[in-house]
Amino acid sequence: MHHTTIKRVLIAGAVLAALAGCGSEPKEHANEALGTKAAIQPAPPTKEAVRGLPGMPPVLDPTDVYAADRPNRLSPVVKDFPARVYVPNTQSNTVSVIDPMTYRVIGTIPVGAQPQHVVPSWDMKTLWVNNDKGNSLTPIDPKTGKAGKPISVHDPYNLYFTPNGKYAIVMASLDRELVFRDAHTMKRVKTEPVNCYGVNHADFSLDGRYFIVSCEFSGDLLKVDTQKMKVVAQEKLPFHGAMPQDVKISPDGKKFYVADMMAGGVWILDGDKFTRPTLLPTGKGAHGLYISRDSREMYISNRGEGTISVFDFTQNRLTRKWYLPEGGSPDMGGVSADGKVLWLSGRYDSEVYAIDTRTGIQLARIPVGSGPHGLAVYPQPGRYSLGHTGIFR
Repeated sequence: MHHTTIKRVLIAGAVLAALAGCGSEPKEHANEALGTKAAIQPAPPTKEAVRGLPGMPPVLDPTDVYAADRPNRLSPVVKDFPARVYVPNTQSNTVSVIDPMTYRVIGTIPVGAQPQHVVPSWDMKTLWVNNDKGNSLTPIDPKTGKAGKPISVHDPYNLYFTPNGKYAIVMASLDRELVFRDAHTMKRVKTEPVNCYGVNHADFSLDGRYFIVSCEFSGDLLKVDTQKMKVVAQEKLPFHGAMPQDVKISPDGKKFYVADMMAGGVWILDGDKFTRPTLLPTGKGAHGLYISRDSREMYISNRGEGTISVFDFTQNRLTRKWYLPEGGSPDMGGVSADGKVLWLSGRYDSEVYAIDTRTGIQLARIPVGSGPHGLAVYPQPGRYSLGHTGIFR
């Protein structure tokens, strides 16, 4: 399915209201630029700091794990990188490079077989293309946009980094392994076999001492001790045929959210206690989870119905639902550095969507290669990357 290079959608007021979903913006935020104010103000400094994983940068704000991700707050490491959207096309074995200012593809990078995700390294200097079937990682220099020599890594479906920057964690989905590797050389350090099928996504606790992993083909969740590099708990989701996908922690660090494309919603889990989670229905094919730059909202892509649900952390409820014109298959992506645009791949439609995060209006549909998946918007704010398409702290 292809479209013209740019399809801008101008929508009248009545349709705009429908697209925006469940009502208008609260009056107190009506004239506020998106992401310019934190939903939760930083707590006053205390003598008691968060005891994080050894070597991990200090937690900026114990009430908001995303405190470093404010609009355009770019690290000196990435501030001179050109703004780009890197789209791995799983069936074309390429990465499409989009200029977000023009909504045009400005380059195509050949990579290995079945590239699944484009992952920023912990130090944010490199983008790693996960060539799953090609059993390799292709490095891209985000300053020049040039690809380097691939590194041999088996079954790299997805890639994460420990919060102290010491190890990369390869989500070896078909191998049924979590493979801990040196974060720079990618040399294997430890292999942790898992008793589930399809490890794919993860996120870390506030203190970085553990992370939660989803297993999409067996419907399990894992809790992994970061320092010991060991699975310490496992549970099966209470839904027959569950297929958990993306994982994100709440701003206050108290809950984990896990998208489930078969259950049609998001599981809410107490990570510390690792008790039975509860399901929040969002839509058919719930898949990707992305946090707004003000830590107030989470965008949930519902791939099976062409919609995006908006969850408000401060209200603890869904507030809006956006519908893509002509439908689509919104999958993985990220939020622009200024917080104004949500970028998502159209997995089954060979296109990428740019969506206004204030109104839910589609700004563009951009044709790319076949099977676009885990696109990375880069650069983004933050001090370091935990992996996937961009989880920054």
